[in-house]
Order: sequence, then C-alpha cells, then structure tokens
Amino acid sequence: MEKITTIGVDLAKSVFQVHAVDAAGRVVVTKALRRRNMEPFFSRLAPCLIGLEACASSHHWGRLLSLMGHEVRLIPPAYVKPYVRRQKNDAADAAAICEAVTRPSMRFVPIKNEDQQAALMLHRARSLLTSQRTAMICALRGHMAELGLVAPRAVRNLRPLLDVLADDEDDSLPALARAALRPLAQQLISLEQQIAQLDQQLLEWHRITEVSQRLAGIPGVGPVTATALAASVTDPSMFASGREFAAFLGLAPRQNSSGGKTRLGRVSKMGDRYLRTLLVTGATAVLSHSKTRTGRLDVWAKTLLDKGKPTKLVALALANKMARIAWAIMRRGEAFRLDPVTA
Repeated sequence: MEKITTIGVDLAKSVFQVHAVDAAGRVVVTKALRRRNMEPFFSRLAPCLIGLEACASSHHWGRLLSLMGHEVRLIPPAYVKPYVRRQKNDAADAAAICEAVTRPSMRFVPIKNEDQQAALMLHRARSLLTSQRTAMICALRGHMAELGLVAPRAVRNLRPLLDVLADDEDDSLPALARAALRPLAQQLISLEQQIAQLDQQLLEWHRITEVSQRLAGIPGVGPVTATALAASVTDPSMFASGREFAAFLGLAPRQNSSGGKTRLGRVSKMGDRYLRTLLVTGATAVLSHSKTRTGRLDVWAKTLLDKGKPTKLVALALANKMARIAWAIMRRGEAFRLDPVTA
C-alpha cells in the first residue's frame, strides 16, 4: 500500500466513511468503518493530515486522533460543500473533505478541549430550559386570560397569577381549570430552580477563567456572554482583525457587489446565532442606559440615536463594536480600559 498522506473522514454515529490519498493525490483507500474499528485503523497509520467536517462529535475525534500523532483539521461544513462532486453521499463527502483540507486558503475550526465543551453544554442546557420556561409562562398567561385573569408583561408580574392558582378558596378560577394549570405552575417553578443552578455553575466557571473575567469588563457583557465567548473562541488569532470576527458572527452587512459597485444589505446573520443573540441583547441593555452614562460607547450610541437612526440598527452597530472589542481583548491578552471620562 502506498503511504497515506491525507485522509478525509465523513463522521457519523455508527458508520464512518474514509477517503485516503498519497503524496501524488492518488486514491489509496476508500472504505466505510464501524465505530469500533476507527481507533485500530488510525493507530496503525503513520502520522498524516486528517480532515474532519466540524460537527457535534468532531472535537472528540480531533483530540483522539491528535493523541495518535496525526495532524487534525476541522472544516466548516459550508466550506466543504463546493468540493462535493455531483451527487451527495458519504463517499463523495469524504472525498470532498480530503480535497478541501489541503487547500492553502481554507479556514479551519480550532479543536476545543473538554472543559470548553462542558461550559458550552451549560449554555445549551440553560438556553433550552429558558425556552421551556417561556413556553410555560405563555401557556399560563393565555389560559388564565381566557377566564379574565391577566397580568402585566415581564416574568416578575406573573406572581399574582400563581397566587390565584395556589389559593383553593379563590372563586375567580374554576376548580377544574386550577387542576389543569397547577402542573404548569409547578413545572415553571422547577425550571426556575434549574436555571438558577446552571447560572451558578456558569458563574463559578467564569470566576476561574481569566479570559472570561477580562471579557466581562466590556459594557453590555456579563458573565453569561463572557463565558460563552471564552468557551466558543478557542483561538482568536484565526481572525485577522476584529472586523473579521464581527463578520464571522453575522454582525456585518451582506454584500451583493459587482462591477466595482458596492451594495450592502442587511446583516448576514452567519456564524454562531447564540453568540450573536447575546451580544445584541447586551447592546440593547447598554442603549437603555446610554442617556445617563458618559462612557465612550454610550456617547457614540447616543450620537447615532440623536441623528435619527433606528434603535435596532444602533443596537446591531453597537453589538458589532462590542464583538471587535472582545476580539482585541482575547487576542492581545488585555483588559477593557475605561476612557478617562467614564473612570
């Protein structure tokens, strides 16, 4: 067998497709491997370049294959698609990965360690529980509104409705409706407790992570956003500038330029939707206090608002600037410096 220099692996749950070539680009191996055969197969090979499509299990396999001496690179799925020939199947995907991993201009995803993945699991679990909590609140509000029981918006204003549910002597709610809605209220209380526990664990990880603590100094960035950025961005040097990082998060305009004419549209919304949501939410919070604060970001945002710019547009622009600041802090190992006026 010719010496294998490059391998493309199409990851899956049980059956993995392998496409290997030699130094001349000739195909040496094309085969499907069961999960139990993956480690024995790669442990017998001499160190080579292995390309994996970035997915849920790619970081695990990246760490495992790296320990065997191989050079492992993770490729975003969108960057592999142009190399797929004709119809799509596992063998074609593995061949496309093998071709894409050798391109000198290809962008790769840094391999996360287990600690970073665990921190991101806290975020994903918290996000899921938060969406379930929102669903419970909407269900309680909707059902009780049918009986004329309403409360102002915001989670804190839900307490009067919960008190009505808990009071068996309150005649404003039929007994049958109370029996139907009490399980929802109990589930809501349980979700609140579970979210609080996850928040506490995120705060503990934030306190022992130096990068997260520095990121939390940015206006509009709290422990939740800081830990998400610290766990998601493994290697900030993969971005040439803060502008490139903001574009990666989808906070830059989408281009449709041609013939020397630049046409910019709405934000592209590419990249990590969760990080983008956190940054935009933080920027909106900064805008709500910008009129009473004199920081450089606050003055800049207030100037845009005074010029008649829409609030959502200014929030996105501020989120873009926050992303650039976050990249600079992670890349240079510095802390956020307050301007003299704010200090």
